[in-house]
Amino acid sequence: MGKKRKKRAQLPFRLNIIFFIVFLLFSVLILQLGVVQILNGEDFQEEIDRTIQDTTSVPVPRGKIYDSNLDLVVDNEPVYSITYTPPKGVTAEKRLEVAEQLAQYITMSEDSVEDITERNRKEYFYLKQSDEEVDELESQIPAEEAADMDNGEFYNVVLDQIPEEAISNLSDEQKQVIAIKKELDQAYSLTPHVVKNEGVTMEEYARVAENLDKLPGVNATTDWNRAYPYEDSTFNQLLGSITSRDQGIPAELEEYYLTRGYSRNDRVGTSGLEEQYENALRGRKEQIQYTTDQNGNIMNTETVVEGQRGKDLVLTIDMEFQQQVDQIVQEELAAAIADDPYGNRHLQDAMAVVMDPQTGELLAVSGQTYDREDDEFDSGALKTLYDAHRPGSVIKGATVLAGYQSGVIRPGQSFYDEPLMLANGQVKASLVNHGWVNDYEALQVSSNVYMYYIAMRMGGETRHPLPERATISFDSSAWQEMRNYFQQFGLGVSTGIDFPFESTGFEGESGVTPGLLMDFAIGQYDTYTTMQLAQYMATIANDGYRVRPHLVKEIRQPVATEGQVGPLYESMNTEVLNRIQMDQDNIERVQEGFRRVFQTPDGTAYSYFEDKDYNPAGKTGTAENDLFIDGEHYETVNLTLAGYAPFDEPEVAFAVLVPNMGDESGRYPINHRIGERIMDAYFDIKEDRDEEAAEE
Repeated sequence: MGKKRKKRAQLPFRLNIIFFIVFLLFSVLILQLGVVQILNGEDFQEEIDRTIQDTTSVPVPRGKIYDSNLDLVVDNEPVYSITYTPPKGVTAEKRLEVAEQLAQYITMSEDSVEDITERNRKEYFYLKQSDEEVDELESQIPAEEAADMDNGEFYNVVLDQIPEEAISNLSDEQKQVIAIKKELDQAYSLTPHVVKNEGVTMEEYARVAENLDKLPGVNATTDWNRAYPYEDSTFNQLLGSITSRDQGIPAELEEYYLTRGYSRNDRVGTSGLEEQYENALRGRKEQIQYTTDQNGNIMNTETVVEGQRGKDLVLTIDMEFQQQVDQIVQEELAAAIADDPYGNRHLQDAMAVVMDPQTGELLAVSGQTYDREDDEFDSGALKTLYDAHRPGSVIKGATVLAGYQSGVIRPGQSFYDEPLMLANGQVKASLVNHGWVNDYEALQVSSNVYMYYIAMRMGGETRHPLPERATISFDSSAWQEMRNYFQQFGLGVSTGIDFPFESTGFEGESGVTPGLLMDFAIGQYDTYTTMQLAQYMATIANDGYRVRPHLVKEIRQPVATEGQVGPLYESMNTEVLNRIQMDQDNIERVQEGFRRVFQTPDGTAYSYFEDKDYNPAGKTGTAENDLFIDGEHYETVNLTLAGYAPFDEPEVAFAVLVPNMGDESGRYPINHRIGERIMDAYFDIKEDRDEEAAEE
């Protein structure tokens, strides 16, 4: 049997096939690379060069502000605007070229021209020099000194070499160019900067718009300014202000705002409600993505986030009522000043706050300040929150309730109202001697002596009647106890109002003589604001519930349609800060005492409210106030009035404070007149609106 023949190996042939396939693939790849390089190289190179993408944010108008009747209080007024958005890496020479071109189409304001500095002029002069002239300037600096300087230091020294006479005779056209370049220099890369938006004429806007191809980075657009339909309202002071576009965000708050998505030239609220509600009013900025080449040239833009103006605020303020309150306060202040110019020579302010005691909604906040030098009235609405004064007897309701709750008096208890002579010879008395008075009557006739006995008893002195020239037993802890009771009403603490700042008043020294605690008990020691007095009265009217006063009722989504408000975004609900730690029966006794003040013949406000059908209640106050001006001592009084109505179902509470009236008999009753007219106006408006609603 013969040998079998070996099978021929197939491996080399298969390898050949694989090598051939690989060869074909490489051939195709090389061919494709050739096509890319030869036919499409230029296009692909351009795509490669597009290596930088940046996103910039374009500001949008702020939200609008409406009153409680949806009447516009703050609007946005469109204005023409010229902006500059510099590409990355733009040089000073390029900015100068843009400025020179732009100067042919716009004229900067006189203020802008006057604001150009010596350095601005020298920089302009430097940029206009030829290379040889620049070399000559730089050669004036010794080489050994130049070697120790960085580029910035060297540039500053070069500018210093420019003589004054070289920049002293610039033409008006050159100054215009410098003013424009100054604005261009302030622009940040890929961030629109306003070059001019005040006084841009239609002609300037059109000329720039027609020549944008010659003005790289420049745009003709529309900006906005805040507009105030109620120009004369004192409430505008509480609306606050915003920075201008050229100011941008405040330098001291730069880090705070930049970390929250702001740009340096964004306008932000700096006071009032504009500051308090900045997050709502600011809006959502439009975000534009820029694609640039390696030289910083913009190749493409794309809007990646649509902008939306800020949310709208709906106030609790009724502007019709607010305007009437403004008029009342101003007219009565003018009448008081005219009544006795000598005795009232230090009278200049009158303030009033009106609120809903059940919800805390502020219905009107007004203040007037008389400028004697210019003989005109200015807004003093902020003083309702900032200026604190001795309130006088208006706070006696808190004193009586403190007496009940501390157990030093009982409901219905009487004291004999006659002058008290202390051991130091000081006499403490009411305006007149009232004889025996109970708690109701003490409020009705405003007995000081009744309150003195409450203060003494809280300090440990229980004798009644107090012996003449008696040394009073006194526990200094009564100071803090009394203040703790007062603070439950909002007296001496923050009211919680939705505003950036408010004063809590001045707290006098504690733990001193019992006579000063007696003064405290009648409103003659610590100081309070008009807003605090309004909250205090509202707390009593509201059966002891202290609610947070607020100026904003709702936040609404913005809508594009004029004259309409958008969907509800947030509602400011009633917020109860605390319930005073006092029995309801005792609160009702003070309420009845307040009713008697306004509605019974012996009441201190009876002659002004006796015939009112809206059933009012409240308390009057007069506080002695010593003024020291330029070393001179003047005796004045603060007049106050606070109240609410209707007595059984309170819907409105108010406080009036008029500091530094002349201390003379027969003084003009400005506090009563303001309070009476405000309450009349409120219920007249309410009646008119009820009739209109019934007719509809």
